[in-house]
Amino acid sequence: MLRFAGLRASAGLASAASAPAAPRPPGLRLFLRAATMERPAAGEINSNQCESVLREEKVSGELKASTVDSLTDMPFATVDIRDDCGITDVPQMNSKRSKEKEGIKNDHIKKRKKALKDYQPNYFLSVPITNKKITAGIKVLQNAILQQDKRLAKAMVGDGSFHITLLVMQLLNEDEVNIGTDALLELKPFIEEILQGKHLTLPFQGIDTFQSQVGFVKLADGDHINTLTEIAETAKRTFQEKGILAGENRLFKPHLTFMKLSKAPMLRKKGVKKIAPELYEQFINHRFGEEILYQIDLCSMLKKKQSNGYYHCEASIVIGEKDRGEPEDAELVRLSKRLVENAVLKAVQQYLEETQNKKQPGEGNSTKAEEANQNGKGSDSNRK
Repeated sequence: MLRFAGLRASAGLASAASAPAAPRPPGLRLFLRAATMERPAAGEINSNQCESVLREEKVSGELKASTVDSLTDMPFATVDIRDDCGITDVPQMNSKRSKEKEGIKNDHIKKRKKALKDYQPNYFLSVPITNKKITAGIKVLQNAILQQDKRLAKAMVGDGSFHITLLVMQLLNEDEVNIGTDALLELKPFIEEILQGKHLTLPFQGIDTFQSQVGFVKLADGDHINTLTEIAETAKRTFQEKGILAGENRLFKPHLTFMKLSKAPMLRKKGVKKIAPELYEQFINHRFGEEILYQIDLCSMLKKKQSNGYYHCEASIVIGEKDRGEPEDAELVRLSKRLVENAVLKAVQQYLEETQNKKQPGEGNSTKAEEANQNGKGSDSNRK
């Protein structure tokens, strides 16, 4: 049988040699290679070699046929991408801890978001405008606008309130106001370091609006804007480091507001929805004057304004030399004014209560009371 198979194989090889060349299957190539490696006796094929070749062909075919299927059975076929990055599953205990930490972190984020959501500024740092040339020029501007539209009268800012806002903040109680006062005091040396002994002059020229809702006098271009911006950023950082919610998302743009429609909500019902450019076109490049940065106030947006129209001031700092005729201790007097007034009022109330308690009906007592009153009047006259 083997000899007959060998003859048939030889015949097949001969016919393949005479036929046109054609691609040979992998099994045939292996068979031919094995057949030509060693030749047994004439007309015979070694049976062991034949079985080995057939076995090799079978194994090779099986491997090629099942290559894709075998990959799915390998251990790395189901490896998660986290393992490639070195991220492994945490044991159950650690997972619980991580969930607790994540929950605490989420609570902090929620509280912070809630605080930001509830953030309603009610205090601000103000640079008061005291140059009479500037305030007089703004009054002329306001009157020119009112001549064109008298309905805008309630939208005008009073001349005592003219200022530049450096920073807005939220102070919810007296303790936070005191913290804000401390922050303002700490801010002074930083500002003086920025100015390096020089005056900061702020020139005002031209008119612009915020979305046609707020009209303001512009600060002329120049290096002074960069300096004022640096002061504003330093103030923001100083107050925030004290734990005070301060600042805005928008960029700092110094301006001097002279009117805003939000002051008169009824204007919208009357058809006034924006500040028309033609109302202020003749002042579009007008030079209003210069203000020297001399004082910064911590002011309340909500408390009753002072008699001169300026905002309620909690504290102030004076920047630079005192060249406006104020006494040397003016800054200390201004900062402690509220405390002194409260102390005086308490002392007077206590004196009156003690006087009423000691006062007895009778001539002698009345005489002593009169003498005390006379002494009091005498001391008062000496103070004046």
